[in-house]
Amino acid sequence: MDVAFLIAGPSIWCRRTQHATAAVFSLPVVAKLDAGSSTAILGCSNLPPLRRNSRGRRRRIRRVGRNIGMPRSAARMVASPNATGHIGKHIVAASVRHGHPTSVLIRDAAPADLAKAQLLKSFIDSGVALIKGDLFDHNSLVNAIKHADVVISAVGTRQLDEQRRIVMAIKEAGNVIKRFLPSEFGSDPERVHTVDPAATLYAGKVSLRRLIEAEGIPHTYVCCNGFAETYLLSIGDVTAVGAGPPADKITVLGDGDAKGVFVVEEDIAAYTVRAIDDTRTLNKILYMRPSANIVSHNELIALWEKKAGRTFQQIARIPEADLLKLIKEAAYPLNMMLSHSLSVFVRGDQANFDIEPSFGVEATELYPDVKYTTVDEYLDRLL
Repeated sequence: MDVAFLIAGPSIWCRRTQHATAAVFSLPVVAKLDAGSSTAILGCSNLPPLRRNSRGRRRRIRRVGRNIGMPRSAARMVASPNATGHIGKHIVAASVRHGHPTSVLIRDAAPADLAKAQLLKSFIDSGVALIKGDLFDHNSLVNAIKHADVVISAVGTRQLDEQRRIVMAIKEAGNVIKRFLPSEFGSDPERVHTVDPAATLYAGKVSLRRLIEAEGIPHTYVCCNGFAETYLLSIGDVTAVGAGPPADKITVLGDGDAKGVFVVEEDIAAYTVRAIDDTRTLNKILYMRPSANIVSHNELIALWEKKAGRTFQQIARIPEADLLKLIKEAAYPLNMMLSHSLSVFVRGDQANFDIEPSFGVEATELYPDVKYTTVDEYLDRLL
């Protein structure tokens, strides 16, 4: 099976469109190399394509033109837009571990950002092919999709509406794919209760769902709930995301009793890759609700205090009415984070409904062999 991971993240800024753009897509390479070649790199100015010699070692090969092909013997292909994004890089890694020949479509093969350059090098070292490409190049999407079985999008918040381009490309390619996974990777947009700006974002996701279904595209919607690196790193304090565990003071939204679901990014990727060719997830929502990771903010705080051996001197609680006012007054991106968190930490929208077989399946039930990281284990990393 050929698989195209159209994976993009919010961290790359596109000068042409003035949007945070998908810097990396995994796309099938459709031109030809000689018969013995393996996955190759396209559009990388510093590194020519790789092939394996008779001893199985990789060596550089000369360029054969603008389009470079994948091996004829490959059973499946994993292609990606912006694998350098927050979740995209994890999906690429999971794809490689799962044995899929993987390609990454990139806007810039030699980025000035050292971290991104090192990430691309790590992709190459693991056998991933880099291909020059762009989400906004319709022809490149159509050509890639014609040679793919599965398309996965992990575009960031600012690009969610652009996924209609992928849908249109799938249709123009003849609707040949076996599965499309649009960029959801969060709460179920049809079961949240929040306000703008998050409400508008979720409405856009729902609209895309209806378009996918109307076009008859086979699909799986991945609702992984909360990213561990977003919420757990700050012990659930959404006013200090990315800052690490608070020292003395922590902010709690509402009464802190609503249950949220928090999943480590590597586990999200592992479950996603397992689901792409599973008939049980076809035209269903894949929920990720690891039982050990369904916790309230109060429970999370108590767990951390026990591990850290100290208590917070001050817990600042923001009632819902005050939170709604704060959301209106805050600028982006804080207002987006707070409106998401209203749904998660105040209204408990990630865990307050039953998953019915008519619309959804749960990842840990489908794949009990995947050992997920518990909230307790993740907090140990922060000590």
